[in-house]
Amino acid sequence: MLVVATAACAANAPAADTLPVVTGGRVVAEADGSYRFGWPAIYFEGWFEGTAVSVSIETQTELFRLLVDDAERARLGPGQLSAIVQGLAPGRHVVRLEKLTESQDGESRFRGFRIVGRGSALAPQEKRHAIEFIGDSHSVGYGDTATKRECTRPEVHDTTDTQQAFGPIVARRLGADYRVNAFSGFGIVRNYAGGAPGDSMVLRYARAIPGQGQAASDKGWKPEWIVINLGTNDFSTKLHAGEKWADNAALRADYRATYAAFVRSLMATQPQARFVLMGADAFYGDVQQVAIALATPERVRTLHTPALELTACDWHPSLKDQQVMAEAVLKVIRKR
Repeated sequence: MLVVATAACAANAPAADTLPVVTGGRVVAEADGSYRFGWPAIYFEGWFEGTAVSVSIETQTELFRLLVDDAERARLGPGQLSAIVQGLAPGRHVVRLEKLTESQDGESRFRGFRIVGRGSALAPQEKRHAIEFIGDSHSVGYGDTATKRECTRPEVHDTTDTQQAFGPIVARRLGADYRVNAFSGFGIVRNYAGGAPGDSMVLRYARAIPGQGQAASDKGWKPEWIVINLGTNDFSTKLHAGEKWADNAALRADYRATYAAFVRSLMATQPQARFVLMGADAFYGDVQQVAIALATPERVRTLHTPALELTACDWHPSLKDQQVMAEAVLKVIRKR
């Protein structure tokens, strides 16, 4: 098996041998057959019969993993790139491209998988189950593959692998397609250290691409579960002069009210979904109060996040921690 990566030229229209794909995560479909995207953990899957396949992507700073038949074949990015995987055994194969890193600004573009040489496209295979994760850096997998706490900005970027964060782990265990709508440093009403006042994950959630204003269109997305892990950034740093809340009590009241309203809006747009609301020691009591206010115990469960070692970049969850959180979420979901 051989992988060849080269600089790619932009295509104006999808070729006849382009594979139909399953898209995981929010994407913006373009007239030329490409997809623009920016949220973490986006993935594309295609099925084909043949011995070689190519992928074409454009990415500003992001890193991607290319897999065929669940085996990693290459790491790609950044740039405008094309990669060919050849020398595969004759027969049926599945090719997958998955985003690893976080892009808070800008976007990437997927231009498609194409059969190389003789072969045929096969029908896409969506999974029977679907699950969504909404959160912050813990859900992003911020620096999760790092083996140290002190990291430079480039090191944080390059050691982030959202596909190894707890959300995708849970989804794989459940055999589900998934979305991770998460943004490092943001909370329900307050961001880390009071940054970007007036902005929040609740507001960013409505966007198709997190760093752009275009509204998301979630038509056809019907998750069975929505797991929310937000609050660390609201409460991990002290209030400072000039912030909108008079004191911590006012901040917590705003957090609870806004959180409850956010979940109610999700309940209205996703009436089939059930919810897991996660909370660490510093705000789990507030999460419990949100669940009580929602008054829908048949749809809402809470999870007190287990103790974590936090040995990845900037005291973030390690790969071991991500596994711990995944097991905790699975236990709540599977509880009868």
